[in-house]
Amino acid sequence: MAVLSVTAFSGWAQDNTSSADNSDNMVVTANRFPQPVSSVLAPTDVVTREDIDRWQSKSVADVLRRLPGVDIAQSGGMGQQTSLFVRGTNSNHTLVLIDGVRLNQAGISGAADISQIPLSLVQRIEFIRGPRSAVYGSDAVGGVVNIITTRDKDGTTLGAGVGSNGYQNYNGSTQQKLGENTTLTAAGDYTYTRGIDVVAEGNNGGIPQPDRDGFMSKTLYLALQHQFNQEINGFARAYGYDNRTAYDAYDTPGSPLIDTRQLYSRTYDTGLRYENGIYATQLIGSYSHVKDYNYDPKYGPYDSSASLDDSDQYNVQWGNTFQIGKGEVSAGLDWQKLTTEPGTNYLDDGYNQHNTGVYLTTQQKISDFTLEGAVRSDDNSQFGQHTTWQSSAAWEFIDGYRFIASYGTAYKSPNLGQLYSSFGGNPDLNPEESKQWEGGLEGLTGPLNWRLSAYRNDIDQMIDYNSFTNKYYNIGKATIKGVEWTGSFDTGPLQHQITLEYLDPRNAETNEILERRAKQQVKYQVDWNIADIDWSINYQYLGQRYDTDYGTYPYQTVKLGGVSLWDLAASYPVTSHLTVRGRIANLFDKDYETAYGYATPGREFYLTGSYTF
Repeated sequence: MAVLSVTAFSGWAQDNTSSADNSDNMVVTANRFPQPVSSVLAPTDVVTREDIDRWQSKSVADVLRRLPGVDIAQSGGMGQQTSLFVRGTNSNHTLVLIDGVRLNQAGISGAADISQIPLSLVQRIEFIRGPRSAVYGSDAVGGVVNIITTRDKDGTTLGAGVGSNGYQNYNGSTQQKLGENTTLTAAGDYTYTRGIDVVAEGNNGGIPQPDRDGFMSKTLYLALQHQFNQEINGFARAYGYDNRTAYDAYDTPGSPLIDTRQLYSRTYDTGLRYENGIYATQLIGSYSHVKDYNYDPKYGPYDSSASLDDSDQYNVQWGNTFQIGKGEVSAGLDWQKLTTEPGTNYLDDGYNQHNTGVYLTTQQKISDFTLEGAVRSDDNSQFGQHTTWQSSAAWEFIDGYRFIASYGTAYKSPNLGQLYSSFGGNPDLNPEESKQWEGGLEGLTGPLNWRLSAYRNDIDQMIDYNSFTNKYYNIGKATIKGVEWTGSFDTGPLQHQITLEYLDPRNAETNEILERRAKQQVKYQVDWNIADIDWSINYQYLGQRYDTDYGTYPYQTVKLGGVSLWDLAASYPVTSHLTVRGRIANLFDKDYETAYGYATPGREFYLTGSYTF
């Protein structure tokens, strides 16, 4: 069995995947060794590039919002600040990886802003719900989203699209063999939209800013893979993207209006893998550099009024996998260094942070039982050593039906601002800690493949700001309870996927509901093909949620009503090479907010085409 590190599996595992049947998909994100998705004990979803094309999603947020356990709060349209809540945990409690490496920006702000990740990079997403700090370390409290960039098919594709609000997209990619053992991949993408007026009521200083808040992204990608011999192969990869986002900001009369963001991101990684019999090992290294400007266009990004987050992230991962008994064992080491320049996150000084993690994971099948476990120890230059662990057990009590129980611990490291900011920074902060229990029952009942999960997550030592002392402290607590049901089945030509969710996320000390999280969600996806036209309908019900109105003093809690949203998409292969696609988003033009004061797009139309050869 092939064995891969989470950094490089994107290039080495794709031949084992099939978008036609998720049960045949191989994943490695769950335990850092390859296994069929059906054998993973944690709730797991896989999104392929074929899924993204069929849904005609235009952003990573649009892809993720369709998945179970995910709630999205976005401050406007495409490119605007986006918070990802998984199973009711905070937006900084989900670990977002690209090819197995955490985002550089997440080390600065403490959370990954998925609005800035170009969808053109995404060829596959593996999504694991539940704690995974015992496998990956900090941030993996609510779950893990692993975005894979490697393409799995040779050939060339050219595409273009237009849509509402001045949307334009032009893209091209090619993957070709250079001789018998070398593969070259190159891709580029340009995306632009004039956007909508996000309004930002209550967050703009009471001064309206009637304008369009647009977004532009340019992406380049280059990768080389080589098979040295039957046992050794390797890869080298480089990609980067430049994004510009306009937004509504707090307006202070007489001062520059900082309402434009310019993000430059560059990533380079390389790795070698050796495989022989029951053992495989690999060594991966990566480097990324991010420059994130916020400025007033009148004065430019280099004016003294502008801000710049400038950071470098270095990663080394060494992974080993063994086939033992009726299962696998994976062990390895992760090393990361984050370096920031003065001014980053409004800190006067630059900082270096190091983290070294050692992990061990395993899964074994014994008769009708499947056992899974992981343990990890992290040594951080700021808060020292921290250990997490998790375990799961499944019992197939009837053929096709099994009961699953799991328990796991997780943690979240404080970010640089919480540690060192002159506005309340506390270098003595400890990581936030989580304990989660989950019970699940899954089965195959006729055509229906379903799973019922109930979970409880207790989060302690949460980092809050104390307004009386003007300092950050480990004083917060949260208790999150939830029930989740997912099912998929076919009826003739129709393929159905359904998610029902109920969530009770509360501040454990005040018993107040946590902000921007819907208590109920219903998600329904149906796909079918008639007369060569591939149809896709998506329905989503978002229950009511609460947020804060910062335009009043004292601040007031406001209720955001629930909403039902419909999307319709269709594609038609004009020839064996040319495919045209059309989509109507927010079909019934619903007016709603997922973050108080920020408008969301109404009905939108898109028309795209792709030519493959």
